[in-house]
Amino acid sequence: MKNETAQSARGHSWWAYVVLLPILLIVGVPFIWLVCAAFKNNADFFTSVLLPRGEGFLGIAWDRITLDNFRALLAKGGFARATLNSVLLSSVIAVGATLFCAMGGYALARVRFAGRRWVQWLVMAALVIPPPLLLAPGFELLYHLGLLDRMLGLILPALAPAFGVYLFQQATHSSVPKELIEAARLDGCSELSAFWKVGLPLLQPMASAFMLITFLGVWNNFLTPQVVMQSPGQFPLAVAVAQLKNTYYQDYGLLMAGTLASIVPVALLFLLLQKDFVAGLTSGAVKG
Repeated sequence: MKNETAQSARGHSWWAYVVLLPILLIVGVPFIWLVCAAFKNNADFFTSVLLPRGEGFLGIAWDRITLDNFRALLAKGGFARATLNSVLLSSVIAVGATLFCAMGGYALARVRFAGRRWVQWLVMAALVIPPPLLLAPGFELLYHLGLLDRMLGLILPALAPAFGVYLFQQATHSSVPKELIEAARLDGCSELSAFWKVGLPLLQPMASAFMLITFLGVWNNFLTPQVVMQSPGQFPLAVAVAQLKNTYYQDYGLLMAGTLASIVPVALLFLLLQKDFVAGLTSGAVKG
């Protein structure tokens, strides 16, 4: 019986390799090309697909591998400022949106108040509105509030997305039992205290996953900062990389170096937190 189980497991593993290998090639080859292009000069960019060919080890011209693209990138003061802007925006919005969405979702799921059903319908309606349609009215609102070309103009509208509120509402239904909340109330906890002491700890896996999703989304946001911000010093990294492109001459090595520099931090962050990410997505999937 054990031999049959082991053989069955080996059979499944081979099928997994067969399925995953083409996917790995599709996902990995563009990234490998990007890494190689970041270390090439413009001449080698068009004459070799990956690393420049030569008579060195593995047929590669190692002497033509250069760090000049990254030196030129660091020489641009605006790029370092854009990196700091992205770190600030992504961190503040990720933490703030996670907290406010958790509070909103918990309130809709476990707190009885007048108009609760209308708020739920409003959240559901906001989910189906494409975000680009809100750029024009959002721009006008920020203009009248005096928040254009300010970090608050990007931070405040992103602190309570409808998707996050709905996500935490469903997570509260599946992960926070009513009995625990009622017991906390009987012990004298207020609604806010019950949320902090009972609800939020049980929602921690979902909070970790949502925080990572939000951080990645803000880090890669390209359109909204260009609408809200006008000063080049306020632009985040995604916009700064796009501005490395010149009108009449393209330094493709510099562009690839900037793209690689913008990808590596979030890739490392995802690899470090992938267990929390998966745990958050699967939290509440099994109820016992």
